[in-house]
Amino acid sequence: MNQYSEPEIKRILQVYGDMLYRTAYLLLGNPHDVQDVLQEVLIRYMEKAPAFASKDHEKAWLLRVTSNCCKDCLRFRMRQSCLDPEQLQEYLPAAEDRQLLQELYTLPSKWKTVLLLHYFEGYPVREISKILKLSESAVKKRLQRAREALKLELLDSNYK
Repeated sequence: MNQYSEPEIKRILQVYGDMLYRTAYLLLGNPHDVQDVLQEVLIRYMEKAPAFASKDHEKAWLLRVTSNCCKDCLRFRMRQSCLDPEQLQEYLPAAEDRQLLQELYTLPSKWKTVLLLHYFEGYPVREISKILKLSESAVKKRLQRAREALKLELLDSNYK
């Protein structure tokens, strides 16, 4: 096993910690699972000791590993929901934001991932396709379907 120095691990957490936490939390919805996943990501980082061509390459690698670890976690949890939607109210001040996040949480993982990378992290479709190892058309289609599903859910919930 390759060893990174403690300052290197601290740097990774300082630079990417919040982004990785947000990604994992959006995909899993459970802070306990998120902690497990982030720990696994750091272990893989230390074990693999990847050589990165740039900071963007490093960031993409960490996002891809986080996404894959979340998928593994979801597989093992057999889609058991651990998130109480009432807990979301503590973190989001506006009712519209709470509703949007609740609807976003109900989307399939593959749609949440592309939405998160595109709208929250600001990646263009081309970069998302590289990170997730999908074609650009697959990423565009997932974004389209996710937007449509959110729109329908939000419209439907406004009429209830």
